[in-house]
Order: sequence, then structure tokens, then C-alpha cells
Amino acid sequence: MSDDKFVGGFNSDTKQLENDFPAPALDSKQEKEKEAHVAIDVNEPLADSEAGPSSKGDKHEDFDATRGPPPAFAPYEAEFFETDDGDIISHDHHLNEDGEALYRFLLSHSERRPNYTVTLHGTHTERRTRTVWRTVNGRQTAHTETYTVTVTDFQFSFDLTHYIAVGPEHYTYPDDKATFRGLMVKQVMMPQGLKRKATKEEKYADEMDRQEHEQRGVPPWMDMNGNQRWRRDASSWTLRQWADDYASSKKILKEFVYTKKVYGWNTSELEAAMRTVIVQTGYTGHTDIHFSLNSKRICIRPDNRLSRTLSRTLYKVLLIIFLVYPFIWLFKRFSKYGGGRWKVAGGMYALKVYVPVMEGEAYLDGLISGDQAQVPTLAPRLVRDENGALKKLTGYREGEWFRTWEKVIRNATEQRVRRSEPFTSVEEGPSAGVGPGAGLDGY
Repeated sequence: MSDDKFVGGFNSDTKQLENDFPAPALDSKQEKEKEAHVAIDVNEPLADSEAGPSSKGDKHEDFDATRGPPPAFAPYEAEFFETDDGDIISHDHHLNEDGEALYRFLLSHSERRPNYTVTLHGTHTERRTRTVWRTVNGRQTAHTETYTVTVTDFQFSFDLTHYIAVGPEHYTYPDDKATFRGLMVKQVMMPQGLKRKATKEEKYADEMDRQEHEQRGVPPWMDMNGNQRWRRDASSWTLRQWADDYASSKKILKEFVYTKKVYGWNTSELEAAMRTVIVQTGYTGHTDIHFSLNSKRICIRPDNRLSRTLSRTLYKVLLIIFLVYPFIWLFKRFSKYGGGRWKVAGGMYALKVYVPVMEGEAYLDGLISGDQAQVPTLAPRLVRDENGALKKLTGYREGEWFRTWEKVIRNATEQRVRRSEPFTSVEEGPSAGVGPGAGLDGY
């Protein structure tokens, strides 16, 4: 049977049923509802605007090809500002209530590497005299005074930021480490998620351990012998859970701090090598060598007027001058609704990373090896350590950096360079001094 005959038979049967069983009469309300409906004849073809998607893959009727595809998903952009030191501070309301948003904010801004520099500053002291006139009983008398001044001989620095090869490597502190976990005092974790106040001995031991690791360029999860002592995510809580713990707190002056640190170089030995070069130039003054790290903190604070005021240095100084800040500090320290700090996680950025390897492994084929591996580069390369073990090295070694910049340190010290901007390339450094026979024929 054809489709036309079937439809026709269906229509005739329908009309016969309508004659045999007439529809009941409708009241006024039902009449209005009937008028609001649209009658559609199944035999009448639909217009193009009314027809649905065809089998040929026509697009949705509301889609306008001239508009292009729909916009991509945009992550939440939280409010924040940067301090003079490059630290990021946010008082965004959403970050203080949603742990997932706070977690994503930390991951996003941790991708920005901290600014790492080393500054060399040479000074000496001089005793000077001056004549001071004083009036006593109408008569002027002269007095000689002696005073001491500090004179800067040289001051220059080197930018080490672009030597960072790996990072960030996120980590959390172990439960037995003394750190801030939601109060204004350092705590350690106990079983079942409980916390207790850290003892003086625990805080002192952790501080000495931290200083030794930073000076020798060792990450906190490794010991001094290069062996792993705990996992990077050593805490029983993940960073995401700590973010939830902060977001659930109702404290008025709470703060979550994510700290960035640099590791890989033994800065104490590097400092000793630089001092040796300075002494070899004949300099006898006082030398100060300082490694500094900027843009190293990400701070989340509540969205209230008091917290925002304390984040501004000028306003905080005024509160101290007018003796208001001591009362704020007492409230922050002792009230259960006052302050609390979370300093349980951070990111490590490596200047160099050694990975032990075995001879003949397949993935070693693409690495730099042989004599070319002795040329400093940030690319992974195969080298042997002092014990002859083969390792994959990523980044510059501190000895390679010192060999590159040794002449610049020597020349800048001899020529008493005073420069505010750090050196970023060897070409910017001072050249060797001109010898006494430079103007002689045949010199």
C-alpha cells in the first residue's frame, strides 16, 4: 500500500469516528485554551523555518553562521594586586568561600617564576672630622668633632631568574613539621586530623633544617645526601583540602600563604667563590653578598574593610602611629574570630636537577652527551658526577655559572662599578681595564 492511500484511509476513518462520537460541548475557559492552540495538518508540508534538522545535517534553527562558534569556557578571573616586591595579594570574595576556586588560583599564579638575584656590595668606613661652632653665654667657640661614615666602593647584581630550569614543583609540609595550620601559632598534625601547638624545640629544629636546606640548595623533601626523606605531598591533607579548610573558616583576618622557593645551587659555596675573586683583586673592604627572592608569595585574605586596610602599607603605618594597631593585633592573636594563618604548601623552582640513569636506556638517545654536554645549557644533557655515575642534568650547575661570570665579577670590583640594574648577560659587564702600555707602538 502506498503512503498516499494509507494517509487517505486514516483520514476517512478519523472522520467516521468523529461523526459516530461527537465531542462534548466546551465551556468558555476550554474555548479560550482551544483558541490558544495551533492546529497542524500532518498532510501539509512544514515551512523551512518550522522544519527541524534534516538528514543532511542542517544546523540548529537558532544558529547564525555569521556569528561563528560559541565562546570558549572562561575560567574565573579573581581580583588581586601586586606589591612593590611582586607578591600577589587577593581579597576576592569568591576565593574565600570556594576551595576549588582558591586551589585553581594558586595553581595558575604559581606558574609565574620568582625573581632571583644575587647582589655584591663592597664598603669601607672612614673617620672624618668637622668643626662645629657653638654659642655659650653670647660667645662663639669652635669644637672639633670626629664621626664615621660608610662609603660604598662597588655595588652590582646578577639576574638569576632565567637560570631557573624546572618548576613549579608543588609540595606540602609533613604532619610533624611546625608551621601555621589555621591559627596564629605554629602547629603540628596529630592522628584523626587533630592539631596541637608546636613546642619551642620543634620550631627551632625546623628552622635550622630550613636554613641548611636553603643554603645548600636542597629541596625540603630531600636530605643532605640527596636521598628522598618524604613525598612532595607529604601532608595527610592535599593542597585542595587545605584550601577547603581555609574557605570554611569564618575568621575576619585569616590568611592563606603560598610560598615560592628556589633550590639546586649550593649558595654558601658559590658565595665563598665570589669572595675569593674579590680578595684576589686586592680589595680589603667589607663585602656583603646577598641572594634575594622577589615575587615569592601568593596571599589570600578576606574581603572586608579591615583586612583590606591592613594590606596597605601606608594605612598600616598610620594605625601603628596612632596606637590602634596593637588592639587589632590582640584581637587577631587571641579572638577565635580574629586571625589565622595557613602556610602549609608552596612551590619549588629548580636551577638544576639530577636524575640517575642507566647505560643504554632508550630515552637517552635524544639527550645531549659527550663533549657537547659540557657546554652549559638549560636543555637536558648527560653528565657524570664526581663519583663517575651517569646522570641526566637539567639546568646550569653553579660552577658553570661562576665560570661564565668570573671575569665580570673581577672587572666590576676593580673598576668600582655601582649599578642599580642587575646584569643579565656577560656583554653588559665591564671589560678588562686598559694596560699601561696601550698607547705604545707595538704593545
